[in-house]
Amino acid sequence: MLNLGHSCVATVLRRVSVGLILDVGEGEEVLLPTKFCPDTSAENIEVFVYLDGEGRAIATTQTPKAEVGQFAYLQAIDDSDYGTFLDWGLDKDLLVPFGEQHRPMVSGKSYLVYVHISKADGRIIASSKIDKFLDDDRPHNFHAGQPVQLIIANSTELGFKAIVNNSHWGVLYKNEVTQRLSFGDSKSGFIKYVRPDGKLDLTLEGGEEVRDRNTETVLDYLRANDNFVPLHDKSNPEEIKKALGMSKGAFKKAVGSLYKRRLIALEKTGIRLLE
Repeated sequence: MLNLGHSCVATVLRRVSVGLILDVGEGEEVLLPTKFCPDTSAENIEVFVYLDGEGRAIATTQTPKAEVGQFAYLQAIDDSDYGTFLDWGLDKDLLVPFGEQHRPMVSGKSYLVYVHISKADGRIIASSKIDKFLDDDRPHNFHAGQPVQLIIANSTELGFKAIVNNSHWGVLYKNEVTQRLSFGDSKSGFIKYVRPDGKLDLTLEGGEEVRDRNTETVLDYLRANDNFVPLHDKSNPEEIKKALGMSKGAFKKAVGSLYKRRLIALEKTGIRLLE
């Protein structure tokens, strides 16, 4: 079965006057037009497979900004009688039919969309009605500490809603976010906590590399301030963020790590370097 809307490594079968005939798997043959043919005699080529204007499967070496089954923040560039076209990195633009637009789209603006295959005609299209593609009632195997990919979707009173691994909603709490986030941003993050109902709490700070970086930040700040900093577990999160550029939770983890290593002393009014 043709893996439409996805990248694959294809095998070159033969050259024809208009390009190369490729085997994209399962015995499916697809044309790679001459304009995309590499200047090598390689037997295998990585390509993306989609449908051309006449509904025929075709390959390209161009890389789309999103494949089928993924969300992306794309710019609207043109209108038609059927909907709005988005720039997704290919010569052939991506259509969002009017019926798939959460609100009427305007050329020049960017929108968060989901790329999928139309049940009506089998073509690759996009939809800005993203909620219908995120099923939070569907079981998942996420666990605390797991690295994930996030797309920032919108802001709430609690913080930011983000799409987790193109499948579920999660929340980044604003008092734990130490960087500027914008709608449509793609970020690497971590699962902070899986609630009993399966909902996901997220963090941008996690993993051994980040923890090490945070501890070094605290150490550097101590050394630059006469080995003492007036911050502790009762300090205002904004004070910590202003001084160290990290959330209070990240600060407490860094301090805990340094304390266990006997590099600092915990005092009533702050922490002191023991080096």
